[in-house]
Amino acid sequence: MHKGEVRDGMGDTEHNDVRVRFAPSPTGYLHVGGLRTALFNYLFARSKGGTFVLRIEDTDQKRSIPGAVENLTSTLKSVGLHYDEGPDIGGDYGPYVQSERTDLYRKYVNQLVESGDAYYCFCTEQRLEELRDRQRKMHMAPMYDGKCRSLTPEDVEKNLAAGIPAVIRLKYPRDGKTVFSDVVRGKVAVDNSVVDDQVLIKSDGYPTYHLANVVDDHLMKISHVIRGEEWLSSVPKHIFLYRALGWDLPIFVHLPLLLNTDRSKLSKRQGDVAVESYLEKGYLPEALINFIALLGWHGSDDREVYTLKELEEVFTLERINKAGAVFDIEKLNWMGGNYVRKSALDVIADTSQRYFEEAGIDVGDREKYLKVIDVAREYVPALAQIVEHAVMFYRRPEFDEEQTALAAEDTSQRLYAYWIEALRSHDLWSKDELTELTKKAIGELEIKGKQFYFPLRLALYGNTHGPDIPTVIDILGMEESIKRLEAARIA
Repeated sequence: MHKGEVRDGMGDTEHNDVRVRFAPSPTGYLHVGGLRTALFNYLFARSKGGTFVLRIEDTDQKRSIPGAVENLTSTLKSVGLHYDEGPDIGGDYGPYVQSERTDLYRKYVNQLVESGDAYYCFCTEQRLEELRDRQRKMHMAPMYDGKCRSLTPEDVEKNLAAGIPAVIRLKYPRDGKTVFSDVVRGKVAVDNSVVDDQVLIKSDGYPTYHLANVVDDHLMKISHVIRGEEWLSSVPKHIFLYRALGWDLPIFVHLPLLLNTDRSKLSKRQGDVAVESYLEKGYLPEALINFIALLGWHGSDDREVYTLKELEEVFTLERINKAGAVFDIEKLNWMGGNYVRKSALDVIADTSQRYFEEAGIDVGDREKYLKVIDVAREYVPALAQIVEHAVMFYRRPEFDEEQTALAAEDTSQRLYAYWIEALRSHDLWSKDELTELTKKAIGELEIKGKQFYFPLRLALYGNTHGPDIPTVIDILGMEESIKRLEAARIA
């Protein structure tokens, strides 16, 4: 088994019962790449009537952050990805937190040592660092040189008895190739000579990702391993572990990289990558999910707008792309704006209310507030921006130098005088009547186009661009509209 070529097909079983998992580390926020991985696992499980598992991989205790698990589970639920088994809801294959499963890993690593598929390594960190430095200077990939591979059982026992710190490494074959199939990548072949003797158990007794991942995926009966492309190079190690432990292989599915617009790998350095941040900015969860779903997957046609339920029905692994997917914020904004405009007005109003409260704006007049939201949502991709396009309905505008000059022009002053007199002639105006008044004013004053709309909108709304005049006056009411027009007049 350890010599020559190691092969597998698309898994050793038919996998009639689909079980998939999202297995993040609790090291901070949920990355948008993590959300994409969780989403694709979720969609595949739902499309096949299978099970979606959340597992927390916290074996790197130094990097684990208090509260990260709670934030992660909350974020998944807030975007509608409800898992079937997990640390907070349980299931038949728990615990679902790796730090609570350490005895299991010790059992299987002992089995690997006994079978000769793993070995104790007593090299100090200083020696390993010196080794890596030499390899880098020689332009070689940093790898363990196998110094402890040939230690005798007596040497191992002596070192352990002396209390010398040790790790346990995978004893990977040096010759031949490992050939495996991936749903997205097809056939992949890796020279065994470039695969490192991976540490399986660290000196602190905790397993590395590689051992814990394989053990947990087997014991939790995971049928399909769907994860990011960055883990593709780890598959040979994992296949070796499955084979050494006598276990069937899952089906591997490696998702394409997420890229910045300059085609570099998506990273925190070049933009916001935290899902929580996008939610805090007021991007609707439905829009974010729709956008993320199209990062590396496409439907059978050119359609771009899907509800989560629709995605559950049409998602297939075969439509995942090989090429990296660009995280285009402009497309997200287009998607976000589309959902803001098409969602129920009451829902948008209720969800937006916190941003008005934070800005100190009283929106107690519900009828007016709904009208304001209906106008302002036309201009925003995310709800945190809605106050910017609504504040002028609650606070009188203040003009800069250029705007003051526009308001002072003769045509502007004639407009203001005309509208003040006209609005005072009736107590109530319908929007239709205000539309007719607009047409009448254009004809009687012989002012049209920008010279008509810009000064009028400026006085009422605080900006030369915005909603139509009847809509603005209808929201402000007659009394406030007249006061704003009078404030723009020069005595």
